[in-house]
Amino acid sequence: DTIAGVRAALRDNTEQRKQIMKKIGQRIYRGGNIKTDWVRVTCLGGFREVGRSAILLQTPESKILLDCGVNVATENPSRAYPHLEIPEIKYILSNQELDAIIVTHAHLDHSGFVPYLYKYGYDGPVYATPPTRDLMSLLQKDYIDVAQREEKAAPYSSKEIKETIRHTIPLEPNDVRDIAPDIRLTLHSAGHIIGSTSVHLHIGNGLHNVLYTGDFKFATSRLLSKADISYPRAETIIMESTYGGAEDILSPREDSEKELIRVINETLERKGKVLIPALAVGRSQEVMLILEDYMRRGVLKEAPIFVDGMIWEATAIHTAYPEYLSKNLRSLIFTKDQNPFLTKSLESVGNSSKRQDIIEGDPCIIVATSGMLIGGPSVEYFKALADDPRNTLVFVSYQGEGTMGRRIQKGWNEIPIREGNGRTKVIKVNMDIHTIEGFSGHSDRKQLMRFVRAMSRKVQRILIGHGEAQKSMDLASSIYKKYRIETRAPMNLETVRLV
Repeated sequence: DTIAGVRAALRDNTEQRKQIMKKIGQRIYRGGNIKTDWVRVTCLGGFREVGRSAILLQTPESKILLDCGVNVATENPSRAYPHLEIPEIKYILSNQELDAIIVTHAHLDHSGFVPYLYKYGYDGPVYATPPTRDLMSLLQKDYIDVAQREEKAAPYSSKEIKETIRHTIPLEPNDVRDIAPDIRLTLHSAGHIIGSTSVHLHIGNGLHNVLYTGDFKFATSRLLSKADISYPRAETIIMESTYGGAEDILSPREDSEKELIRVINETLERKGKVLIPALAVGRSQEVMLILEDYMRRGVLKEAPIFVDGMIWEATAIHTAYPEYLSKNLRSLIFTKDQNPFLTKSLESVGNSSKRQDIIEGDPCIIVATSGMLIGGPSVEYFKALADDPRNTLVFVSYQGEGTMGRRIQKGWNEIPIREGNGRTKVIKVNMDIHTIEGFSGHSDRKQLMRFVRAMSRKVQRILIGHGEAQKSMDLASSIYKKYRIETRAPMNLETVRLV
């Protein structure tokens, strides 16, 4: 449905899209006397925090926005959206001076606020891979649907999501593209989710090279190959630190898989149900591949696997872009005709009456959105299953500060949940709780340090973002101590001069 919707938005506006492309081309090659002698970045969101990632990169000639996300883990508007209210951003937007937006990947903390810019007059391009374009429109639409269902004000409408699609210029990894008179863009695969990329910007005539990693995984997974780091030059790196704390060493992937299967088998043996809250894009598909493989080999006990929420639609987008998946997975799909996503052991849940049947039915495994229990069917399952000690809740992805998932992880055994009527219901947690970190789509502390080591000969300066304050500062100080590279963890609203 999403892919069809994206194609329709492009097809129905062919003439308008031609005009958009013509205007973008004229802006990129606007000529004049270009003298690029400084580069600076302003941190608009996602620094010393996770969520609402947004960075403005400026030269005397150009202005580029790297990501523009929302923080889904908070209801406080001053912490939910990037700082677009500051005077220079207001000026840039109202005077049509923003040259481009680059979206590293589809997760809402990186793409969720892009349509808002079209609501307020932005008329330029968004650069992203084709899977990112399709997935971000799916996630943005779900974001405003959830807001409407919960009777909250959505920051934009489906009209602006369509406008975003029309202005998106799809780029494949390793394509080189001029995006402003003095800036050349190359995207590199980041290994985080399908279509995720790191952004390499070549600025001026060899003046400076900036690498913005976005979220990246410096290791292979079942779903994706590891992040590509074949950069000729990168004097400044802006990198993530989600798992940047000294203690953030994730278990090896194989150990994590075995632990997950053990926990599920034990739960099924005691006639319980397993709830795995997972992000619609990335973790869900990884978990589906693991469950399918272990069940096919007879290691995981036979039980129905129900997949609920947006996961099916997100998975359909994965099957539409097999060239972005790992080599092993591609060979299963192409040569052995064994698409693990189409196996009979995975069953889609379409409505709430089916949900009720699952809750009242036999032992089973449920993979449902959202991954942090901040809405969606996973919350409905949790409310129904939490009281029974035979059941198990397994976290396989990052739980943001302030989310219900993080509270449960911390050991809260009574969870207040606001009902539709405005009242609060307290849910008693008697079910088993497990966190298995090894499935993360983020690099852990070891992988982050390994990445820095691989880049250390090229880099002059590192800026750390996308991590809780303590983790960002800890990683910055460790990198400086070990590699003697100028490293800092700036705060939101700081501007750093690179040249």
